[in-house]
This record gives sequence, C-alpha cells and structure tokens, in this order.
Amino acid sequence: MNTDADIHPPADEPPIELDHATIENEDAPDECAIFPREATEEELMTNWITAHDDSFVSLTSMR
Repeated sequence: MNTDADIHPPADEPPIELDHATIENEDAPDECAIFPREATEEELMTNWITAHDDSFVSLTSMR
C-alpha cells in the first residue's frame, strides 16, 4: 500500500535557493561564487563557495 508519505516524504528543512555571481580576475582564473539567494549581508560572509573555471564538468559526462 502506498501512502502520500511514500511519494512525498516530509522534509526536515525547506530547500535553499541558490544564486551565483561570476568574478572576473585579471591575474587569475575567473571564479563562480555560489550563495543562498535570501542570505543577509552577515550570512554572506560565511555562507558561500567559489569554484574556478577548471572545477566544472559537463553535465552529460556525469550522467
């Protein structure tokens, strides 16, 4: 017997929407900063990650 809980398990936390910004560097590879969309100024100081251009892979190659 399937219940609604089997199809849609309860989430402990709501999903976090992310945003990004490209940082163009003259003397280093460009970077992509990824951070929570609704973050406050204070949260942005610690809630972000960056990735350099050689850190990305093709979505097709990961499937």
